[in-house]
Amino acid sequence: MMNKHLVSIVDYQAPFDSVKKAVDLCHGLDHMPAGARVFIKPNIVFWTKAVAFPKWGVITTSRVVEDIVALLKDHGAGKIIIGEGTVTRQPKDVATPAHAFATLGYPVLAKRYGVEFVNVFERPFEAVDLGNGVKLNFNTDIIHSDFVVDLPVLKTHNQTVVSLGIKNLKGTIDIASRKKCHSADPQKDLHFWVSHLADKMPPMLTVIDGIFSAERGPGFDGRLHRRNLLIASADVLAADVVGASVLGYNPADVPHLALAGVRHGRPVDLSDIAVKGRAIADVAAFHAHHFEYSEYEKDAFLPAPLVKEGLRGISYRKYDLSMCTYCSGINGVVLSAIRYAWKGQPWDKVEVLTGKTMTPTPGMNKTILLGKCMVKANKDHPAIKQMIAVKGCPPDPKDIVKALHAAGIAVDPTLFDKIDELPGFFMARYAGKPEFDESFFTVPGNHWP
Repeated sequence: MMNKHLVSIVDYQAPFDSVKKAVDLCHGLDHMPAGARVFIKPNIVFWTKAVAFPKWGVITTSRVVEDIVALLKDHGAGKIIIGEGTVTRQPKDVATPAHAFATLGYPVLAKRYGVEFVNVFERPFEAVDLGNGVKLNFNTDIIHSDFVVDLPVLKTHNQTVVSLGIKNLKGTIDIASRKKCHSADPQKDLHFWVSHLADKMPPMLTVIDGIFSAERGPGFDGRLHRRNLLIASADVLAADVVGASVLGYNPADVPHLALAGVRHGRPVDLSDIAVKGRAIADVAAFHAHHFEYSEYEKDAFLPAPLVKEGLRGISYRKYDLSMCTYCSGINGVVLSAIRYAWKGQPWDKVEVLTGKTMTPTPGMNKTILLGKCMVKANKDHPAIKQMIAVKGCPPDPKDIVKALHAAGIAVDPTLFDKIDELPGFFMARYAGKPEFDESFFTVPGNHWP
């Protein structure tokens, strides 16, 4: 036990007490300096002001955030900053993150405990050399803190298999660095970059919020579950290895965990970890991580549900690691619009390409290059008969509508006009299910909005 990294797994049963038990079992605050300046990193990967949406398993619960703040105060922490860099369609949008913080009750925490909360995009960034030719710009508040509390959600991820403690730190780097992580270089791909994110962090406690979990994350369009679990460790790799196991994966099959293990001379087979509390075998439940695509005819691909519905004359290949967060945010809407535009008549051999690495398929009549990176990569490709370019970064929804119309796909423009309302439709899956409780995402005493 002396030479092993402690990881606790506990049932969430009661406010404060459950978090305290998880942290105490793993000795998670033993290495926090007295009077430490602490940075808390929740996961608020997405937000919309337009409608309520399924936050369960997508966003760190306000319940766990408050419990951590109270526990830190009990342990003599000094200044506490809660910080996140929420993804927005417009990178300069500061109103949406402010709305998220207010709705989640962070202003109440500020009054009650004297904490600060910051949108990292409104704060300075600093270049950090992570070795191996890896340099990323991190938020200065986290880099110069004395102690970090990393609060990811228990979820799988459609690109990185899982999104836990290490991946959660991606929310503290700037937009240019995030795009850099989605490199077209097969040797330095997303897994490679993500595996480095924790390497220069201050001493850190990771508490994985598994009150709710998500499969096919990181967003709200996967399947969400009530799990009532907390996983905690003073070692982020150990926490993630256990978290991946709880989600039903061999950690060695999660590329960024395997890469981090090799670089730090650590096994990822649980052999250097001691689990306290619940046993992994007793709480593990497989969570799928990606969306299935099918080749319905030679060189023509679509998401499996669209193939079953009979769509033809269009190929929309599966997203790859090079598609960055900002194009990912519009990808599902584009596919939904195509689905609703289908009237039973095949389209004219249209291909839609995304990300940075895809190349056109010979024989297609119309090729939509979606996003600045794809246009740059393929604008002069000889296999393209008719190029329809959407150049934005991220692409403007109006330009996407024009491109699809030009390809003969009569999508409804109102789907894009109301893009911020789309997440509300996913709420219907969970209607009438009391286990999906919205109260976990506010702080008692908060009256916003």
